Amino acid sequence: MRGEVLHYDEVQGFGFITGADGNRYTFTRESLRRETTMPKGAAVEFRPGGGQARDVFSIAAQSAAPAVDASTSAAPPQAGNKAAAGASQAQHFGRSSEPAEPTDLWGYFWRGVTRNYFNFAGRARRKEYWGYCLFWTVCLLIIGGIGLFTDMDMGDFDSDVSAAVTVGLCGTFILATFLPSLGMIVRRLHDIGVTGWLCLVILIPTIGSLIILVCALIPTQARENKWGPVPAGVRV
Repeated sequence: MRGEVLHYDEVQGFGFITGADGNRYTFTRESLRRETTMPKGAAVEFRPGGGQARDVFSIAAQSAAPAVDASTSAAPPQAGNKAAAGASQAQHFGRSSEPAEPTDLWGYFWRGVTRNYFNFAGRARRKEYWGYCLFWTVCLLIIGGIGLFTDMDMGDFDSDVSAAVTVGLCGTFILATFLPSLGMIVRRLHDIGVTGWLCLVILIPTIGSLIILVCALIPTQARENKWGPVPAGVRV
C-alpha cells in the first residue's frame, strides 16, 4: 500500500504514516526495509497490518537508482516530464500532513479546543495537559471578571437575581469546553499507560479529583503503548 509520512522521529525510532485507505499506521525503525531518512510528507510503500506499517521503504529512494542509470543513456524529453509529474504527485499523496507540534503552552490549549475538540484517542504529555489547564483557568477568570463587572454595573448584586451574568458566562464557557477537557484527561491517562475510563473516578467527590491530579503528575510512559508512540518532544 502507498502512504505518506506524517511524522518520524529518528532519535526515538518511530513515526506515523497515512495510508491510501485514509487510516493512520505507526511504524518503527525496525519496520524500515533499509536505514534511511523519512522526512515529513515523503511518499512510501508499506505492508499494513493491525494498525502498524511493516516493510516500509521510500518511493523516492527506490526511484533514485533508475535516475542514475538515466544519466548514462539520454531519455526522451517526454518521458522525463512524465517522471517529474509522477514524482510531484507522489509527494502530495494522501492527506495533508499534520501541523507541527506546538512550541508554547497557549498552542496546546488552542489545539485542544479546536483540532482536538472531540479527540479521545492517542496520548497527551504532561506539558500539553498542564498548558491546557493553565490557559483554561486564565480564560475562566477573565470571563468571570467580565461577568462581575457587568453585574456590578447593572446592579444585579442588589436584586433578587444575583450575579446572573457571571454565572451565565462562566457556565457557558465550562459547558463549551467540557468535551475537549474530558478528552485531554483521557489522553493524559493513555500517556501513562492506563485506560481512559479511569476518568470516571472524577465523579467520586474529592477523592476522584485527587486521583486525576496524581495521574496528571506521573511522567510519560517511556515506550510505545497501545494508545500510540511516545509523544513528540518527550525525552526518554
